[in-house]
Amino acid sequence: MTLEDSASKELRWWSVPGQFLRQELLPILTNLRLAIALLLLIAIFSATGTVIEQGQSPGFYQANYPEHPALFGFLTWKVIQVVGLDHVYRTWWFLSLLILFGTSLTACSFTRQLPALKAARRWNYYKEPRQFQKLALSAELDTGSVESLNQILRNRRYKIFQEKQEKDDILYARKGIVGRIGPIIVHIGIVAILLGGIWGAMTGFIAQEMVPSGNTFQVKNIIDAGPWAANQVPKDWSVRVNRFWIDYTPSGEIDQFYSDMSVLDKQGQEVDHKKIFVNQPLRYHGVTFYQTDWGLSAVRVRINNSPIFQLPMAPLNTNGKGRIWGTWIPTKPDLSAGVSLLAKDLQGMVLIYDATGKLVNTVRAGMSIQVNGVTLKILDVIGSTGLQIKADPGIPIVYSGFALLMLGVVMSYFSHSQIWALQKGDRLYFGGKTNRAQVAFEQEVLDILDRLTSQPKTEEKEISIKA
Repeated sequence: MTLEDSASKELRWWSVPGQFLRQELLPILTNLRLAIALLLLIAIFSATGTVIEQGQSPGFYQANYPEHPALFGFLTWKVIQVVGLDHVYRTWWFLSLLILFGTSLTACSFTRQLPALKAARRWNYYKEPRQFQKLALSAELDTGSVESLNQILRNRRYKIFQEKQEKDDILYARKGIVGRIGPIIVHIGIVAILLGGIWGAMTGFIAQEMVPSGNTFQVKNIIDAGPWAANQVPKDWSVRVNRFWIDYTPSGEIDQFYSDMSVLDKQGQEVDHKKIFVNQPLRYHGVTFYQTDWGLSAVRVRINNSPIFQLPMAPLNTNGKGRIWGTWIPTKPDLSAGVSLLAKDLQGMVLIYDATGKLVNTVRAGMSIQVNGVTLKILDVIGSTGLQIKADPGIPIVYSGFALLMLGVVMSYFSHSQIWALQKGDRLYFGGKTNRAQVAFEQEVLDILDRLTSQPKTEEKEISIKA
């Protein structure tokens, strides 16, 4: 076998994948039905991820999606966890749908939209009268000139191409080429949205923290994270909850709850500060802290003249009849006696019960009572803020994609209009076509013809309008 034969054989071997891509794979990827089916599947599973709570504990799904009776006859906690409906946006099959849809759009852009744009940018002069007969709008005039038509079209913001060949004047004009670019921009925007979603799913995380007022914390309680999220979790800075408080309505209902928060560097110096509340989060270095919940963390008391004790409070089971927190306070040094203390909010009202469960007294923060032979003073009830912490590096890409998508949609509404003209002797041949807004273009053509001729009577113009 000669060297040329070997090279030819190797070239044929390498051309096989290219042929398969062009002849077999590309027609499938650019199929409109495939794109619509993928879009519907993505929409359905996105809606599923919205309806079914994401990133919860296994116990949550066992309690809310039992096997008997199964929701809709099939949806149980086992199905949710096996299929991955508890973290839809990070499952391999959902990401595969996004990648396949993005690939389909990209292939369509290269095989259809870009060639259409190149074809729109290419043009030819019409040099024979018979060429005008194939246009949707055409006219033959015995008055007017290419020079006067040039000025009229310039006033209407057409881009003009004009030449003089022998005794003939020829002209081509176009406007609205941006309308051909619009669909490409739409595809780029959608692909950017898909890439942003994939990047966010792989690198983002969600965490929850319940932090007492006055405490400093780092993000640790991560409940859902992508496989590449380790670098997004903050390690060289922390957050301090300076104060947490609740505003109440005159009827005693919660109006709003607030957290005054500071971001601290490694040296403990404040580098950012903000008061957050619902829908007004703290954002720092790509991590967002949302105010989502609250609780009672501790109570500060003094017994007789003792030092101040800060005792933790725990939530109690009320069987769905509201929220209440409690703790036990010893009234003797050997812990042989004590009282229970209950509170339901930060308004300062505290209920005190003895060992038999009998209500002893009701006091407010700052008040003292006599109980079990000692003076018990309730100094303060300390609240804790419930924070949801999110990082999604894909959001800027998604927002950029939406901006491109809206820009492309607006650009797509521009009509791509083209006009040709040929002057042979005393005869002027005129024609044009557009890709949309046909009626408006017809009115524009008639107006151009009226301006072009000094006699506005239509019988002096031979105008042909094809359906």
